[in-house]
Amino acid sequence: MSSVIDKDASPALAQAGAKQRSEETSPASTIDGFHLVIEGLKLNGIDTIFGLPGIPITDLTRMAQAEGMRVISFRHEQNAGNAAAAAGFLTQKPGICLTVSAPGFLNGLTALANATTNCFPMILISGSSEREIVDLQQGDYEEMDQLAIARPLCKAAYRVLHAEDIGVGIARAIRSALSGRPGGVYLDLPAKLFAQTLDAEIGRRSLIQVVDPAPRQIPAPDAVHRALDVLKGAKRPLIILGKGAAYARADAQIRAFVERTGIPYLPMSMAKGLLPDTHALSAAAARSYVLAEADVVMLIGARLNWLLSHGKGKTWGAEKGPKQFVQVDISPTEIDSNVAIAAPVIGDIGSCVSALLAGLDPGWPKPPADWTGGIADRRAKNQAKMAATLALRPSPMTFQSALSVIRDQVKARPDAIVVNEGANTLDFARSIVDMYEPRKRIDVGTWGVMGIGMGFAVAAAVVTGKPVIAIEGDSAFGFSGMEVETICRYRLPVCVVVFNNNGVYRGTDINAGGGADVAPTVFVKDARYEKLMEAFGGVGVYATTADQLQAALAEAVASGRPTLVNAIIDETAGTESGRITKLNPLSAAMKK
Repeated sequence: MSSVIDKDASPALAQAGAKQRSEETSPASTIDGFHLVIEGLKLNGIDTIFGLPGIPITDLTRMAQAEGMRVISFRHEQNAGNAAAAAGFLTQKPGICLTVSAPGFLNGLTALANATTNCFPMILISGSSEREIVDLQQGDYEEMDQLAIARPLCKAAYRVLHAEDIGVGIARAIRSALSGRPGGVYLDLPAKLFAQTLDAEIGRRSLIQVVDPAPRQIPAPDAVHRALDVLKGAKRPLIILGKGAAYARADAQIRAFVERTGIPYLPMSMAKGLLPDTHALSAAAARSYVLAEADVVMLIGARLNWLLSHGKGKTWGAEKGPKQFVQVDISPTEIDSNVAIAAPVIGDIGSCVSALLAGLDPGWPKPPADWTGGIADRRAKNQAKMAATLALRPSPMTFQSALSVIRDQVKARPDAIVVNEGANTLDFARSIVDMYEPRKRIDVGTWGVMGIGMGFAVAAAVVTGKPVIAIEGDSAFGFSGMEVETICRYRLPVCVVVFNNNGVYRGTDINAGGGADVAPTVFVKDARYEKLMEAFGGVGVYATTADQLQAALAEAVASGRPTLVNAIIDETAGTESGRITKLNPLSAAMKK
């Protein structure tokens, strides 16, 4: 039979014939592992990847960008991981960090462990060497059993060996990161996986859209009643808000509960802004007093770890007798971890606080006036003392005078996000810079780990589009400072303020051995950190006075241009280890 089509036949018939011949001769449509990973993430609403390209994931980053995902490439994997963790906290979606194998994976692992400790949802995805070579230890390129190393440091760890399982692997990672107490998850993708192919239709059907990955967990009615009974019997009640409360986005319920009960509250650093720090019931300026004097303490998304002196000892007025604790937490194993909890309320914070609100009697008794009045008096005295200190304009600047400028800028732009790390820089900023909106402050968190600054700042700018003010100690900035190039490359609205006092804690230590080397805690004198930002096209400012800092900060926030202000602080300012000096061991000889 002739395959020649009559020249008088209709064009439609000719096109149909051509299509049939094409379908008969072309191979079946396929999809590879690269695209299954990308489509699996996109199917679950994940549109941004933080990472660093290299073998074997370079093409994955290119393809993800080509498919419409935003790929933010860093200079070091740990900073990319920190960005993913912060993105998870700010969005309630797992932040994705993508790294190469072995050394790159290990660089990202610190951020993964930190995310798990801080309860930030994050997925570390790393390429890896081939299983058959790794398991026989035959010396593959960057050979390492990454799954075994990651498993103890995160909530869950999975490896995908076959393309048809990519959808399941991504779904399990997402659900593990978000469900219950959020945290870090590791997903291992060996190099061979990416090139595997499937029929396109079969491959796409293998992908999973995760339904309700963090389902509500409703508290037991009797637990709610017990908690309210304990609170009702309190003479000096106190509420402590932790970053779990901020993550939960139960802002309206928490505010309503505080205001309806009239119970004073103390926000942990990343819970600042859930209610404005200027709220009449805030006890932040009377922290020592309320911790020691309260008789019933309600924890909402806060843990009695070292940041709260484990709920014991002098900080908590142990000499005054035992306290009763009410604890609202999504994890039942958190209860009784340090002290006895009289009334545990287990469930997601939004559901728990809503249930507690619903259980309040119309005539709920407000705390006694001598308690709330005593707090108000101490708060007023401490704030007046602080105001006098902040009003000073010494030269060189102190931590307080420099932070008073940032305090005023945040008040003018309450939507700005504050990132904070350091020793003294962190301690002073926590108490000086008031926050007015929830989830606008992110800092070193539970571990107090240095190096989160630039990663957190990049993530905050990328996922919110808001101006970011990164308040950095000069030592802390050194951990991730090269990422100012990343800030400039993506033209992010980040202003980095480096508090430069020439060293770790301060710049005045001397070499006790009398040698030529400077002391271990001392940096190069009068370092010009602002030149680093200028090198990549950003704005650098050298500020020696509060007025210069104010002008630079206001311009940076208004313009949105990447900016670094080198704020020169008195090198004699600062104390050893900041407010946790007691955790820094001294030799027996020094104690005498």
